[in-house]
Amino acid sequence: MNFDKEFDASGMSCPLPILKTKKALADMASGQVLKLISTDSGSVKDMQAFAEQTGNSLLSTDEANGKYTFYMKKK
Repeated sequence: MNFDKEFDASGMSCPLPILKTKKALADMASGQVLKLISTDSGSVKDMQAFAEQTGNSLLSTDEANGKYTFYMKKK
């Protein structure tokens, strides 16, 4: 998937991945896509809730080898 910005939150635990995602999205234009990588299993539910609360679109979630990859489109 194409993306405009990437952030690696590997090794960070809740709530840092969400806080860093919020900051990364603030610097992006509407319609741009952020790729986020996390090793925190709780980030799966956190990213879904964050997307619902903020109106940003969670385009996809994937897990491989203990790493979770999210693509989020800024509203």
